[in-house]
Amino acid sequence: MSEPKPWRREQRRSRRDSAAAAPVAATRDRPARSLPVQGRSLSKPARRPAGAGIWLYGRHAVTAALANPDRRWRRLVVLAGQAAEALTLVQSAGAAWQGGGEAVQVLDPADLAALLPASAVHQGLALEVEPLAERNLDNVLQDIDGAAGRRVVVVLDQLSDPHNIGAVLRSAAAFGALAVIIPSHGAPPVTGALAKAASGAIESVPLVRVVNLVRAIDRLKGAGFWICGLDETASRRLAELDLGERIVLVLGSEGSGMRRLVRERCDFVAALPTRAAQPTLNVSNAAAVALYELIRQRIYDNAPLNQKAR
Repeated sequence: MSEPKPWRREQRRSRRDSAAAAPVAATRDRPARSLPVQGRSLSKPARRPAGAGIWLYGRHAVTAALANPDRRWRRLVVLAGQAAEALTLVQSAGAAWQGGGEAVQVLDPADLAALLPASAVHQGLALEVEPLAERNLDNVLQDIDGAAGRRVVVVLDQLSDPHNIGAVLRSAAAFGALAVIIPSHGAPPVTGALAKAASGAIESVPLVRVVNLVRAIDRLKGAGFWICGLDETASRRLAELDLGERIVLVLGSEGSGMRRLVRERCDFVAALPTRAAQPTLNVSNAAAVALYELIRQRIYDNAPLNQKAR
C-alpha cells in the first residue's frame, strides 16, 4: 500500500483529535483556565456553524488570522506564558468571534498538543477558525482589473505537499502576486500545516481552486496574460524575457514538472540561472526566486527597498 499523503494524515489526526477533545477536557485533573476578554464586545451568533473548525497554529498564522476581518474564529488556546499576548491579540482583532464559550483558554502543554497534529510547531498559540470563503477565478479577474502595475498570478500544477503550497503563498504575499491557483483534484485542503508554512499569507493571498487548470489558463490568456512556465531545461532565462504587465507564472511538481497540456498552453518556458552542479530548486524556492525577478524588473530597480506595490 502506498504511503498516505501528509495532508491526508493530518486530516485523519484532526478528525480523531476533534472527537477526543471534549472528553479530555472533562476528565483531566487540571481543567483548562478561561480568561476574561476585556475592552471588546464579543456577542454570540444566533447559531454556531455546523462542522469542526480548522486549527491554525504558530504566532504568524494566528496573528494574521485574528487581524483578518474576513475570518471567523471560535477559540484561542495558549500556554500560560502567552496569556497576556493572547488578550492583546483578541482585543485588537479584526476577525469576528463565533464561539459558544470562552474566547481564550490557557492550557497546559499536553492539552494543547492533544488538539493539534503530532509535531506541530505551535509556539504556544493555536486558533480554531472557520474556513475562509472560497474565491474563484472570476474574483481574481475582478481584482486584477482594479490593480495597478505588473500583475502576477501563480499557477501550481500537480503540487500535493501542503508545506510547499504554503511556502509559495508566503512568497506570493511578499512579492505582490495577486493569487495562487491550484487544481481542485489532488491538491491538499487548507490545514494548520499549510497555514503555518504560509506564515500568515493564507489570509491575504487568495488560494483559488479550479476544476480544470488548462481552461483556467485559457481564461487568463483571454484576459491579456502571457503564460510563462518554469523548467530548468529551457533555453532562455527568465530575466531575458519581457513578459509585459500581466503574467501567469506556472510551476509543476518537482518529480514530473508541468503536465503536457499545461506546458503546451505556455507562451514562454524559462529557466532560472542555476549552476550545473545543482540545476534544480525546491518548487517553493523556485517560486520565490522567479517572483522576485518579475517584481525586480518593474519596481526594485527604481524604488527604495521595502517599498512594494500595493
